[in-house]
Amino acid sequence: MRITVNGRPLEVEGSKDLLTTCLSAGIEIPHFCWHGDLGSVGACRLCAVRVHDGPEDTEGRIEMACMTPVREGQRIEVMDPEAERFRARIVEWLMVNHPHDCAVCEEGGACHLQDMVVASGHHRRRAEVAKRTHRNRDHGPFLTQEMNRCIGCYRCLRFYRDYAGGRDFEVLGAHDRVWFGRTEPGALDSPFAGNLAEVCPTGVFDDRWWSRHYARPWDMAETPSICANCAVGCNITLFERGGTLRKVQNRTHGAINGSFLCDRGRFGALAAEAARPTHPTRKGAGILWTEAIEAARALVARGAIGIGSPRACLETNFALRRLVGEDRFFAGCSASEAALVARMAAILRQGPAGIAAIRDIERADAVLVLGEDLTGTAPRAALALRQAARGAERRLAAEKGVPDWMDAAVRVAGEGRRSPVAVVTPLPDALDEVALWPLRRTPAEVGAFGHAVAAALRGEEAAPDARAVAEALVAAEVPVVIAGAGLGLAAPAEAAAAVAAALGARARIALFPPEAGSLGLALLGGTGLERAVAELEAEPRPVILLDASLPDRAPAELVERLMAAATEVMLLDWLDGPLAPQADLLLPVTAPAETSGTYINHEGRAQRFFTGRPSELVPAWRLLAPLCGATETTLDEILAALAHDCPDLAAVCDAAPGAGGAPVARLPARASGRTAFDLAGRLPEGQPRADAESALVWSMEGAQGLEVPPALRTRADRPGLHSASSAWLGTEGVGGPVRGGDPGVHLFAEGGSGAIHAGRGTPLEDLPGEGFRLLPLHDPFSASSADRASPPLAERASAPRLLLHPEDAAALGAAEGARLLIDGTAAPAPLSLDPSVPRGHLALSGARSHARFVTLEVAR
Repeated sequence: MRITVNGRPLEVEGSKDLLTTCLSAGIEIPHFCWHGDLGSVGACRLCAVRVHDGPEDTEGRIEMACMTPVREGQRIEVMDPEAERFRARIVEWLMVNHPHDCAVCEEGGACHLQDMVVASGHHRRRAEVAKRTHRNRDHGPFLTQEMNRCIGCYRCLRFYRDYAGGRDFEVLGAHDRVWFGRTEPGALDSPFAGNLAEVCPTGVFDDRWWSRHYARPWDMAETPSICANCAVGCNITLFERGGTLRKVQNRTHGAINGSFLCDRGRFGALAAEAARPTHPTRKGAGILWTEAIEAARALVARGAIGIGSPRACLETNFALRRLVGEDRFFAGCSASEAALVARMAAILRQGPAGIAAIRDIERADAVLVLGEDLTGTAPRAALALRQAARGAERRLAAEKGVPDWMDAAVRVAGEGRRSPVAVVTPLPDALDEVALWPLRRTPAEVGAFGHAVAAALRGEEAAPDARAVAEALVAAEVPVVIAGAGLGLAAPAEAAAAVAAALGARARIALFPPEAGSLGLALLGGTGLERAVAELEAEPRPVILLDASLPDRAPAELVERLMAAATEVMLLDWLDGPLAPQADLLLPVTAPAETSGTYINHEGRAQRFFTGRPSELVPAWRLLAPLCGATETTLDEILAALAHDCPDLAAVCDAAPGAGGAPVARLPARASGRTAFDLAGRLPEGQPRADAESALVWSMEGAQGLEVPPALRTRADRPGLHSASSAWLGTEGVGGPVRGGDPGVHLFAEGGSGAIHAGRGTPLEDLPGEGFRLLPLHDPFSASSADRASPPLAERASAPRLLLHPEDAAALGAAEGARLLIDGTAAPAPLSLDPSVPRGHLALSGARSHARFVTLEVAR
């Protein structure tokens, strides 16, 4: 379709609105209420342009670009004098009640409202009326509110309620006195609430951590990074000033996180700001680093074994494996979890279908979730599934002539129709409200249900529920099957592979490992802790640990046996976990936000992250390398060694440019001082800090914007557009991939060989055990000790829960609120009775993926 914009002929898609079309072509049209992921509602009237229907239409008319479909032969004049006057008056009206407090607003210098006001030429308030004022309300530890800055664009409401599915956020009032927020003070329920700080185009909702540790946007160093708080691998930007992490912001990735993060991803990196070890200790007493390194060398010489960590990056686990040898390298998790993640890697590498990225889930027209509480284990995938569930609604609206970008009209014309989404879980799930089939099955039945669906797809007999799900998957053009490690059982992943195999090449599969480093650890090899304990008990040796929070990942009894059997324990970790006081030698290392490395996400996509905050500590991989006589001291060198020793992982080296490339500036060009902030009374001004691990430099000297390779890029603004609302500048069209290509490299070939799905897996009924089977409860705000180390997440984390079916509790003689013993150890929470818990199961917070049985008794 051909149109002309400002005299420039364009070939464009015919299915979009004018605003999206023009922005995708790089032509700026002022706007407030429109958002690329939220669609058009026409609430602000700022995107007014003059539209001519064709060559014969000489007069044209003023129309809102966001509400006007593209038509063949249109001529659009953005800079038409009448349209400019119209937009200027809109801005002036919106600013009548605004406090004009840019000088004290956190968003000043990175504010979409500020950008639009300046562009309109508005600089003086002419209205001689009293400004209306609002009272603010507490919205929890993530956000601040200043309602007097509100311009009524409705973005916050549309994201929170319509897009993210939140229910505790309202619009109240009428006319020019509308108010947005919770009706009562308190933390917002949604695990995506932090996005309001970026969705809001003004300073109404802001990041509370940033407000408390404020620095001007143009004075903060920006570093590209990867979220370390789950296996999805969302792209983030870390903002630092004066040695403090000031805030974390979404970094667009077309295939993964798009415009939004979960709250764990937004605030998890702030764990680097928590109190934690900073000096080495030996048996609890502080020692010098030289002594610590000598003691570490001596410990290694005594034949130490290594326990890797699914929380650590690929380079750290590789450095430990090379130090102790492949035969003495073990995974820092239970044997069942290690085997489960290894099985996931095999399915993805050789499996029967393409691998689903988060954006693929979002665009699916039928989805089967087997056993996974996505909101707790992979929240960004849960948000994508909510969008997939609206597919049927959009299709019905399209049949009535309503385009999908006209969001409010689609919700009316779509009549609330749901796409075929089946959520098969043991407990009620947050996604039940968008599922066509919210199905309850015990953990032992989840895999069996998946295999029943696969059987129905092959034309065999199956139960009615399984047959209905199979029919929906067959009718879909882009079906997606999802499973994970949330139950700690291999059967859901095996069943997902069987369903994908039965569907054929058009299907996609998504398998979510427990943590950011889980898949990388599995690809390096190594069995679980049970094998390590057995070898230590047969022949005691020193142990090198990468994880002070090992009890998060394995039964306490197994960890106790490990510590008792080890002759010595050397611990390298940034977290002050429960094993830190027991370590004979403690070597504190950098947190993920303070180091560079690689994570391999659930797709098998290797992504590089970089040092977001300078630290006096060093990464664990740099400490480990010299202990075996290796000479690698930089990230590029350790990656070269990895490629040499593990040829299957050689592609990891291509995840980002090396440190030898052209310098890339962390500070924006408008930063107010090169190194002056660090002078602290000294007269001479020294060189900016160096970064040996990347081409990024700690100054404004270097490449910026779109000339930077995507893996190193943090911003793509232009003069006059400095806010998060201008992220479209950095993508190939609105909602498209990052300009230059989405960062990361895939380690698994698309589709695989299809050989892995032949077996149905071990029947779950044959798994040994007596007593109650543990059923993990996943907190979307706090999945691990690392999450709870983040001050905002610690404040928001839910209290531990312990749930039993009332009949099981009655059989134990336990009442509501009773204190129980689990395998003889006091339970972390009082008993709550819940009839939704399957009989014979104990639902427990923090149980992680321990697919095991426990004994229960009432504490006396």
